[in-house]
Amino acid sequence: MANLFGISLNFGEMLIRFLICVVVNWIIVDRLYYQKSKRRDFYFTYILIGISIFFIVFFMIFVLEDMKGKTGIGVGIGLFGIFSIMRYRTDAMPVREMTYLFLIICLSVVNALASTMTYTELLITNAVIVFSVWICEKRLKVVSIKLIQYDRIELIKPERREELIADLKERTGMDVIKVEVGGLDLLRDMAVLKVYYSDKGRATNSVDNKTKLRASELNGA
Repeated sequence: MANLFGISLNFGEMLIRFLICVVVNWIIVDRLYYQKSKRRDFYFTYILIGISIFFIVFFMIFVLEDMKGKTGIGVGIGLFGIFSIMRYRTDAMPVREMTYLFLIICLSVVNALASTMTYTELLITNAVIVFSVWICEKRLKVVSIKLIQYDRIELIKPERREELIADLKERTGMDVIKVEVGGLDLLRDMAVLKVYYSDKGRATNSVDNKTKLRASELNGA
């Protein structure tokens, strides 16, 4: 049914739910995620993916609602396709970024699908999720990881671990929390260290959280 301006009730409902979705996603991405990570690339990705998925799911429901008995199947197939984009990607994504991506997708789907919920119930649901993320970010300390090629292999002995951490702090300026020793190259007196450190809200980059070094990187190529 259209009103005086030719806007249907369904379209008006969509705009209200879309506004709720955008505001909630912005709070999570801008006020909770970005304050620690400073990753503009993921900021861009989360906001646009949230908007895109909301419209895809919302309009998919109305396209399929006339197909009696097939709406549930169609929505299920569509959601399977949406969540599959989290698996088929080109670059490795850190666990924290993957969690936020999953959260943004879920919120967009919930806000688009929850047509039987009142706006009050929808706002409470979104508020609970935002509060949960805030608690996790407030209580849990995010630790960054970096692989380092280290030349002073005499310090990698377990009994000299404190000296190793102190040397890394001095030479890198990082607040090192823990160090794990990986590969050893005794011919070149070199070791690969997995360094856990607190970035204290400073910007991270795509090198952080890597778990492997390619042969070309080890050879300095």
